[in-house]
Amino acid sequence: MSPHLFFALKPIVHYSLHFLAPGLIAYVFFRNEWKKAWLIMIATMLVDADHLLATPIFDPDRCSIGYHPLHSYYAIVLYFVLLFFPKTRIIAVGLLFHMFTDWQDCQWALWLGPPLSMGPYIMVNPIYYMKW
Repeated sequence: MSPHLFFALKPIVHYSLHFLAPGLIAYVFFRNEWKKAWLIMIATMLVDADHLLATPIFDPDRCSIGYHPLHSYYAIVLYFVLLFFPKTRIIAVGLLFHMFTDWQDCQWALWLGPPLSMGPYIMVNPIYYMKW
């Protein structure tokens, strides 16, 4: 498969998992109140506010999991504990799925190899990385 396709698919998969997949999860698991559940799960995107503490705020080569405070392993354990309380279950599902989405984004970075920020440049100018 072409590297161009992977660089094009990565943000499509990432944002589909952030916005569309929670709707499917809400419909399947919280059918009676799926619209409310979907909105709550989308609201869990506020967990990304911790990116504002990083420099730079956005780095396509950085894995959020384990780096940002609300994406830490301790926070993920807390999100898991929230599953056991009915009043916080939808929030917990949204947060855990958000962490899964960011984790799979890290897997793309490992799989694609070269720095993601160089992705389009590498595809246009492969000579840059040739050993002479």
